Amino acid sequence: MIYFKNQNSSIKNTIDKFEKPIVSIIITVENNLNYINFCLQEIFKNKNNIPYEIIITHDSSNDENVNIYNDIGNIRTIRNGKNLSYILKCNNAVKYAKGKYILFLNNNTKVKKDWLKFLVDLIEKDELIGIVGSKLVDINGRLKQAGGIVFQDAGGWDYGKLDEAEKPEYNYVKEVDYISSVSMMIRKDLWEDIGGFDEGYTSDLYADIDLAFEIRKRGYKVMYQPESVVVYYEEKYNKKIKHCNDLDRKKIMNKWHGVLKKQHFERGKHVFWARDRSFDKRTILVIDRIIPQYDKDAGSRNTYQYLRLLAEMGLNVKFLGDSFCGDELYSRELQQLGIEVLYGTWYKANYKRWMKENAKKINYVYLNRPYIAIKYLEFIKRNTNAKIIYHGQDIHYVRELKKYEIDKNEKTLKRSENYKKIEHELFKQVDTIFTVSQTEQKLIKDIVPNKEVIKIPIFYYELCKKKLTSFESRKNIMFVGGFKHPPNVDGIKWFVKKIFPNILKKIPSMKFYIIGSNPTKEILDLNSDNIIVKGFVSDEELANLYNQVKLVVIPLRYGAGVKGKTIEAIYNQVPIVTTNFGIEGLTEINEVITPHNKANEFAQQIVDIYFDNEKLTKISQSYIKYIEKYFMKKNAVDQVKIALK
Repeated sequence: MIYFKNQNSSIKNTIDKFEKPIVSIIITVENNLNYINFCLQEIFKNKNNIPYEIIITHDSSNDENVNIYNDIGNIRTIRNGKNLSYILKCNNAVKYAKGKYILFLNNNTKVKKDWLKFLVDLIEKDELIGIVGSKLVDINGRLKQAGGIVFQDAGGWDYGKLDEAEKPEYNYVKEVDYISSVSMMIRKDLWEDIGGFDEGYTSDLYADIDLAFEIRKRGYKVMYQPESVVVYYEEKYNKKIKHCNDLDRKKIMNKWHGVLKKQHFERGKHVFWARDRSFDKRTILVIDRIIPQYDKDAGSRNTYQYLRLLAEMGLNVKFLGDSFCGDELYSRELQQLGIEVLYGTWYKANYKRWMKENAKKINYVYLNRPYIAIKYLEFIKRNTNAKIIYHGQDIHYVRELKKYEIDKNEKTLKRSENYKKIEHELFKQVDTIFTVSQTEQKLIKDIVPNKEVIKIPIFYYELCKKKLTSFESRKNIMFVGGFKHPPNVDGIKWFVKKIFPNILKKIPSMKFYIIGSNPTKEILDLNSDNIIVKGFVSDEELANLYNQVKLVVIPLRYGAGVKGKTIEAIYNQVPIVTTNFGIEGLTEINEVITPHNKANEFAQQIVDIYFDNEKLTKISQSYIKYIEKYFMKKNAVDQVKIALK
């Protein structure tokens, strides 16, 4: 702990000094040194190397020890010549601020880990964010505010007050009506354009509300960042404050009457829209097996990318994972995109109730995978008027039928028949069908000729990858694919047994890297001097491997749909040797990749081109054009827009 009283020399050794602070933290003090001591200690503990300064403003403080902070490190104290209100103190203190952002922080607070980092990260990510604020909790961890709602009568409501702070509905980034200046960051240039807090208000609550309205008037957003957590030791509410609030509420009513009538609701009504200002957005509920673990399998990556795209296209996106597990890492990824993730025991028991209560507000439901979609389809059709979009990732019964042609197992055939019943029923009952495969698009249209069947890119990219390192400096080959997917297990076993030994006869130094999550024991047992089973790797390590190997192999003997591993290798411009199943469903793919289905032909193709760096370079260059034509973000946006008409 850092104790400040009468310890000036130790403070100098503790506090950083930044010549060019990004954030100016303004703290008002009212006669309580213990509060400010504690508040500063927590700021110093959780600074995250973000350049900042602290401006302590006070006037009526009887404790001269406040002045011990003056000009120590990055702290300055501003003592006003007379007693000023909270609003006047804040306006005056900003005149001394050097930062790009102004952050108002009450002195009776305790900031938590990364609080400042998350505020800065969010406002820096979007130039149209004018204000961003923290999640406020009390000393017991209960919620004090997850952003504020303003109703048509200009009454302010601390959304979620006294509820459990970790509930999903309080933990996604969202636009809000206002943010409390207990912990609120604003762009300094906007603050100056507005002229600061309106000094005609007595209460800080309505000064906060008025400032938020001014921000939106200028085309900016007011945002709530749940990862920035601040404990607020709120003081008791008295009748004098209530009287001031009533007067200020009437001022808001008069000043913003038109906006309140058009953009706000009657008190307590339509909270579903009011809590994240989604009244003018279309709502889409996306349902899949689990929260997408985008770095572990192609299907999850596909779901994640389209969730992100839907949010970027301005929809109000809700996600429900059938497991109802709130995986901390992956759920946070979605929540930081502004997506509400419905998880936990309450939603598991009450998801039907939630759907019924919000049925009129849900415009679309996007169902993924047949065994998940069929579970929810009937209830959604019976209880909502939402347009239903279905994406199976691939046609499962076709995949299982192709597997049966290899293993001749009656259980495989039975699975295929069961999937066929489910998938045909889904095709008939939903409104729109997404597929990633040109082949499957034709098949589905033959089954349901009157349905809207849209081919979407399995993955999309915003930019093409830069030119690769020379093939002269590369070596070895690689496979990428998750091993919960049976075709990948079968393909690797076939490659290692029937193909790789013939390659090693010609190129004995070659190493084969097997990359993918959840490798089975039989895959792990393949490890040897020439076979390296790495299993799951990070995106960073995978990118490095793509920059090191000469070839990617896709030795699939059955499957369906489009293979994410194929598109990923094409995007990374690493030449592919594959069977038909590795490239099926891809438009005009035979112009850039020739398949090899027999073991000896597959092996010979690898041997033939492995040392031909000129040919490898030409293949790589042809991949760039293919990605630009079919797998850019615009392709995905255009197809999704058709479904959302």
